[in-house]
Parts: sequence; structure tokens; C-alpha cells
Amino acid sequence: MHDIVDTAVAAGTFKTLAAAVTAAGLVDTLKGAGPFTVFAPSDDAFAKLPAGTVEALLADIPKLTAILTYHVVAGKVMAADVVKMNGQSAATLNGASVKVSTASGVQLNDGINVTATDIECTNGVIHVIDAVLIPA
Repeated sequence: MHDIVDTAVAAGTFKTLAAAVTAAGLVDTLKGAGPFTVFAPSDDAFAKLPAGTVEALLADIPKLTAILTYHVVAGKVMAADVVKMNGQSAATLNGASVKVSTASGVQLNDGINVTATDIECTNGVIHVIDAVLIPA
């Protein structure tokens, strides 16, 4: 088993996320003791953003950092725990909260689907999402 960063890199479907985490200087944080829960957008999720968005974010480190930390919750929240959170919100490392719904599968902020759960890591867990969370 690997830490969150190494697990994401090894999966091969989080290349954009890995590049963004590196650009934002968050690698050491996400390799840290944690535990962390990461709602990880796949490369396909990043591809849904308007053209040029990823490049613009990579050039705006404060904004990139705010978005990336909005995908991370302190603590290890497994899928069974997420289901119990229906209608509640979880505080992210960004300081803002993400809303959890289980009305039709597990969704964050009313429309972002969790597509894979419980990818365990030495310092937390990854849940895959189908879109990039953007803080208000």
C-alpha cells in the first residue's frame, strides 16, 4: 500500500491531478501522516473543464491551491461513513464545506458523482469523482 500521492500516480488516471498537486506544492502535505480523504477528479473530470482552464489554474497557484484543498477532508472517511452523511456537509482543508447527498448514488454539491470508493492508502483514502469541485 502507498500514500495518497503515490497511489494516485500509480493508478494512471490522475495525471492532471498529480501535475496540479505538484504545481501547487501540495505533494509533501498529501504524503504526510494524515489521515486524509481525497475526492480525486480523474483525468476525464479535468477534461470536462472549459478549454484552457487547467493551464490557467497551473499559472495561478493560489487559486489552484484553493481548488485542490477543496477536494481534501481531514480524517479517513470511508464509503460507509459517507453514506451516513446524507444531507450533511464536510469541512475541507480549503475551509469551505462540501455537501454530501446519497439520494441517487453518492454525490457532492448536488451533482458531482462519486464513481469509485475506498481506495485505501497508508495515510488515508481516495474516492474518485467525475467532475472538479469548484469552491464558491
